[in-house]
This record gives sequence, C-alpha cells and structure tokens, in this order.
Amino acid sequence: MSPDGTPVLSLATLIELKLASGMTAPHRLRDLDDALQLIRRNGLEYGKQLHPYVREKFAELWQLAQYED
Repeated sequence: MSPDGTPVLSLATLIELKLASGMTAPHRLRDLDDALQLIRRNGLEYGKQLHPYVREKFAELWQLAQYED
C-alpha cells in the first residue's frame, strides 16, 4: 500500500506476472521484454524468491540482462 492508500504490487510480483503472461500468451512478447528491462535496470537477482513456474524464465532473462547493448 502506498502512503496515500493506493494498492501497489511489489517488484517481484510484477515480474512474476510479466513472466507468466509472456510465457502463456505467445502474442504478449512485450511482457517478457518488460521483465528483461526491469531485471537489467534494477540489477535484480530474485531467483528462488519467485514462483517456481517462472524461475527458469527469470534465470534465462537474467542471463540475457548481463549483456550490454
């Protein structure tokens, strides 16, 4: 909850949702890119904190995030 009472997702939950969406809906590739950008920009290493369903995809995107453009 934000200071003004607005519900807010944690970053880990947002990434889980983005990963699950991209994994289950082939036309939602932007969600996978969003997750990649969040990982890259925030130096995230959640790994085992995430739901088991998305852990492998997170690890894959984490590896991709290590490459610089």
